Amino acid sequence: MVYQVRSLGLHGVEGYEVRVECDLSGGLPAFDLVGLPDAAVKEARERVRAAVKNCGFTFPVSRITVNLAPAARKKAGTVYDLPILVGILCAGGQLSCRTEEAAFVGELSLSGALRPVAGMLPMAACAKRLGIKELYVPADSAAEATLIQGLTVYPVPDVAALARHLTGEEPISPAAPWRPGDTCPAGPDFSEVKGQENVKRALEIAAAGGHNLCMVGPPGSGKSMLARRLPSILPDMTEAEALEATEIHSVVGLTSKDQPLLLQRPFRAPHHTVSPMGMAGGGANPRPGEISLAHNGVLFLDELPEFHKDVLEVLRQPMEDGVVTLSRASGSVSYPARFMLVCAMNPCKCGWYGHPSGRCRCTEAAVEKYQGRVSGPLMDRIDLHVEVPPVEFDELSRAAPAESSADIRKRVNAARAIQTARFGPNGPSCNARMGRRELEQYCALDDGCQAMMKGAFTRLGLTARSHDRILRVARTIADLDSSEAIQAPHLAEALQYRSSRYLVP
Repeated sequence: MVYQVRSLGLHGVEGYEVRVECDLSGGLPAFDLVGLPDAAVKEARERVRAAVKNCGFTFPVSRITVNLAPAARKKAGTVYDLPILVGILCAGGQLSCRTEEAAFVGELSLSGALRPVAGMLPMAACAKRLGIKELYVPADSAAEATLIQGLTVYPVPDVAALARHLTGEEPISPAAPWRPGDTCPAGPDFSEVKGQENVKRALEIAAAGGHNLCMVGPPGSGKSMLARRLPSILPDMTEAEALEATEIHSVVGLTSKDQPLLLQRPFRAPHHTVSPMGMAGGGANPRPGEISLAHNGVLFLDELPEFHKDVLEVLRQPMEDGVVTLSRASGSVSYPARFMLVCAMNPCKCGWYGHPSGRCRCTEAAVEKYQGRVSGPLMDRIDLHVEVPPVEFDELSRAAPAESSADIRKRVNAARAIQTARFGPNGPSCNARMGRRELEQYCALDDGCQAMMKGAFTRLGLTARSHDRILRVARTIADLDSSEAIQAPHLAEALQYRSSRYLVP
């Protein structure tokens, strides 16, 4: 007898339907799994066999063939344990259930208990698209599945409880939709930062418009400290943005039953020894990399020139397109990668080039070589280049607290609200994502600003890309000033962020 059970799989960060077909036939006892299973899927045979016996059922003494359809797509992971078990028991007549409108997902322990699985959120979203009404998942993964509205999610603790539910003996109560608490974890605050008002202003502009930013300065000037306080002023995520970011974190197993949804924008800070695969994603079973985990958030690269050149060049295409596509012999997969790039670096190898103390001993050639580790095309994609000077003693000893992150965030949210109203629900999410049509419509310059831009274009040796990025930054500064049009002070401030004495734009 052949019995079909609906289940779900993952390709990249997208879910797809898998039909688990179980056939029990005569012949020598055997248990075969087909449908391009990987090692983890093949090992389901032993987990299912032990779980069936330890939960009081009889494992069929027959030839068992399980096909995971579509058979041409490679299956990976442990999510098929539960549907294989349900299919075998139903095919053998030990269990009876209606499975056309239900799907089963879960990893089995040898005792029959269910363990949580990675990627529950995108699989639940796929189940809704497929018209599935009931979703049976491990109890610890239920909260994540309830984030998708319109599904009845059953939290299954073990196989015995599932069997009692399917026979009607003891129904499992559907999981209640997960709701976040009233409080969010507090992080580092800008009120703790002494001085560096010009850098705080640049970070505020970057947060308001979603712009890339690079900070250059000597050791101990506060570059890393300022960058790690950036999440405290980032604008609130929309529901769609939160679900998009959570799906990626779910696929790599970074969500939990207590916190199944990202409530704050991601902040990823990989070490400079990260590999190109770790940054962009990939592997035998492809997984998202750091740039995808930073989707709708911040990717912070400290000590930028210390990163390997191949790693940095990986960033160029995703910074423009907002997506990274990995092509391998086995196929291709795409991951979203729309992030803010925030970098910090020293001006030279020793770090003291340009410092008032004059303690730098690097030659001009050594300084050029160190700064040349970061390619011109990458730097051209960074909107704001900011110098971080050493903090003076008077600023460090000042007792008065600085402006708090909450106050800065109010201005950032107000600027983002202006952008949302301007572009509409189907337009760019922020000024940094404006295309050519939006630039022409919302970044028009008057004659005075046009003359200023023309002079800067020639004097600074700007490219067409940097020209457009300056306009986007000027538009954000105007939004922070609640100005309908870009005025000369807005454009002048945007231009100063492309004229660092350390880096040629």
